[in-house]
Amino acid sequence: MGKVLPLLMLLLFWFLVAAAAAAEGPRANKSSSLGGLFWATGKDEGELLAMAESVEEPSAVVDDKTDEFDGGFSSLESMLQWAIGHSDPEKLKEKAEDAHRLSESELKKRQLEIKELMEKLKMPSDAELMKIAIADLKNSSVSLEDRQRALDELLFLVEPIDNANDLDKLGGLVIVIRELDNSETGIRTTAAWIIGKACQNNALVQNQVLSHGALAKLMKMVNSSFTEEAVKALYAISALIRNNENGQKMFYTEGGNIMLEDIMRNSSIDIRLRKKAAFLVADLADYQIQHADNSILHYLSNRIVLKAVVDLILIPDLDLQEKALLAVRSLLQLSSTDASDFRDFCSLDQILERMRENLVKLMMEEDLRDYASEIESLRKEVLIIFHRKLEKAAWAPT
Repeated sequence: MGKVLPLLMLLLFWFLVAAAAAAEGPRANKSSSLGGLFWATGKDEGELLAMAESVEEPSAVVDDKTDEFDGGFSSLESMLQWAIGHSDPEKLKEKAEDAHRLSESELKKRQLEIKELMEKLKMPSDAELMKIAIADLKNSSVSLEDRQRALDELLFLVEPIDNANDLDKLGGLVIVIRELDNSETGIRTTAAWIIGKACQNNALVQNQVLSHGALAKLMKMVNSSFTEEAVKALYAISALIRNNENGQKMFYTEGGNIMLEDIMRNSSIDIRLRKKAAFLVADLADYQIQHADNSILHYLSNRIVLKAVVDLILIPDLDLQEKALLAVRSLLQLSSTDASDFRDFCSLDQILERMRENLVKLMMEEDLRDYASEIESLRKEVLIIFHRKLEKAAWAPT
């Protein structure tokens, strides 16, 4: 941890002294509150420096746990626990007694010193951490392990929208997109995951990613033989084109409707992918209900796609069935879909009835009763919308 470690250990010393002082009983005139903590400060400058220097020396650690410094501590609490385990109770008690003898002015002076120390201990900003991770990714000589670690850090850092917006400014977005072509599946997977997180409900980053040509790369990754890579790529695509008209047009131009159809119809594909495909269909349909862009409506009204979604309803997985029903409900509400396609080509009536029979059985099982009941309510809603669409079509002029 470099030079930060001595300072951290020094800070923890004050925690320990404060605890010992508290055990001796409160003395309002000999201690003061700082940020909700009681600081007892009894060391002089020479002792402080000596303490810092001793922590830097490996010989100061008397057991075999020196690797804790190499890997860092997971939290301030874990460091405090380590410090407690390596402290001499008698010395702490002695220092607490010394602290009681300090005057008010001396205590205030020590508090200022502690404040300065805490300033030095401030963690780097998110922007600084992002710059470090991006610099590692730009360095072609960085090991695969360090490259993966840098991506993992970015995955965490881009979650706040402000950080996601800074990613392209810092030159990181292009670098992450470049990693989609990495030979290692783990690197590609994490890169796709970062893009998906950064794009969530963020039109600015969506458009940046689209302008850098990442959509085609992600769609190619959906066909990966590595399931996790395919799942994260489809997740990224969903986040990238959600509520983004330009992105959806590009998606269909790249054959996105065919990709979704293939996923939903292929029973050998991991069920997580099929769930994400059904969810994306519902999302695309919902967007069209709101915006009715006639230039892309026909992609969702294709009866092959409709049947692929409807057939998912009978797969014995309640979560998938729910997502399929949500997609069918949205597709039924599109003006471009034909009620007769749902009835004659997709056999929606029969499938919904078979689903009802299965749900009745599941509602008899205590652990599934509530969820099955919720899905049955959704099934009834879909059936009502379907019949209304049929009636509307019957009354429409020919």
